[in-house]
Amino acid sequence: MRVVLVAVALFCAIVSTTVVDSCLPTDLAALKAVKASLTESKLGLFNTWSGTDCCLNWYGVSCDPSTRRVVDINLRGESEDPILSKSGQSGFMSGSIAPEICNLDSLTTLVLADWKGIAGEIPQCLTFLSSLRVLDLIGNKISGVIPADIGKLKMLRVLNIADNQISGEIPASMINLAGLMHLDLRNNRLSGEIPAGFSKLRMLSRALLSGNQLSGAIPDSIGNMPRLADLDLSRNQISGSIPDSLGNMKVLSTLNLDGNSISGQLPSALLSNHGLGILNLSRNSIGGNIPDVFHGNSYFMALDLSYNNLKGAIPGSLSSAKYIGHLDLSHNHLCGNIPVGDPFDHLEASSFNNNDCLCGNPLKTC
Repeated sequence: MRVVLVAVALFCAIVSTTVVDSCLPTDLAALKAVKASLTESKLGLFNTWSGTDCCLNWYGVSCDPSTRRVVDINLRGESEDPILSKSGQSGFMSGSIAPEICNLDSLTTLVLADWKGIAGEIPQCLTFLSSLRVLDLIGNKISGVIPADIGKLKMLRVLNIADNQISGEIPASMINLAGLMHLDLRNNRLSGEIPAGFSKLRMLSRALLSGNQLSGAIPDSIGNMPRLADLDLSRNQISGSIPDSLGNMKVLSTLNLDGNSISGQLPSALLSNHGLGILNLSRNSIGGNIPDVFHGNSYFMALDLSYNNLKGAIPGSLSSAKYIGHLDLSHNHLCGNIPVGDPFDHLEASSFNNNDCLCGNPLKTC
C-alpha cells in the first residue's frame, strides 16, 4: 500500500511540475503561429519565444499568475526598452498578424506598434476577444478595413491604428465602445462621414482622425461629449460649418480642423472658450469677421486662422488676452490697423502677410 501511495504522489508531482512549467496548449499554439507569421531579424526578439512555458521570459508576453493564461502581448518597435536602446536603432518587423492570435481568449492588451513592415489585414476575429482593453497597431503597413464588429469589444479603452494603410469607412458599430478613452485613426485612407451617434462615446478624451479622406459635416452632437479634450480632424475633406456647440465644451483644449473645406463663420463661443489652448482652423474657406470676444482668461498657445476668407479688422480684444504664443492671421482679407501691445509687439510680419489692407507694426506704417 505504501508503495502505491508513493507512486501516486510521484505521479502527481510530475504532473504538477509539467503544468507549472507550461502554459495552456492553445495559448502556446497561438503564440507559435504568431511567431511564424512575423519576421524580426535585427534584434532577435523571437529567440526568447522557445520552450513550453510562454509565461516565462518570452519577450513581450505576460500571463495572469493565477490562471497562467496569456493576457498581454506588448511588442513595440520604438520604445525605451533596453533591447532597443542598446541596439541604437528602432526595430523592423514584417509579415502579418496570424488569425490564430484570436485563440488567446484572455488577451487584454495587444500591442504590435511601430514596426513599419507588418502588413496584411486586422483579423476580423479580434472582435471576439471580449477582455481586450488595448489594441495598438500604430506605425505599420496594415491595410484592409476596420472590423465591422469592432463595437463588440465592450472593454476596449484604447484603439490606436494610426499610420497604416487602412481604408473603408469608420464602422457604425464603433459608437458602441462606451468605455473608449483614446481613439487614434490618423494617417490612413479612411473615407465616408463621421458616424452618426459618435457622441455616444462619452468616455472619449482624445479623437485623432487627421490625415484621412473623411467627408461630410462635423456632427453638432460632438459638442455634447463631456470628456473630449483633444479633437483632430485636420487634413480631411470635412465640409459645412463649425458647430456652435464646440464652443461650449468644458474640457476641450485642442481643436485642429486645418486643411479641410469648412465654410461659414467663426463661432463666437469657440474663440471665447476659457479652456481652449490650441486652435488651428487654417486652410479652409471660413469667412466673415473675427468675433471680438477675447478676454482676460483667453490663453492660446497657438491660434492659427491663416489661409481663409476672413475680412474686417483684427479684434482689439485680442490685446486683453492673458497669453497668445503663436498667432497666424495671414492669407485672409483683413484690413485696418494692427492693434498695439501684447501679443502683437512680439509677432513677426509673417503672422499678417497677404491680407487686403492691414497696416502698422510689424507691417508698413498706416
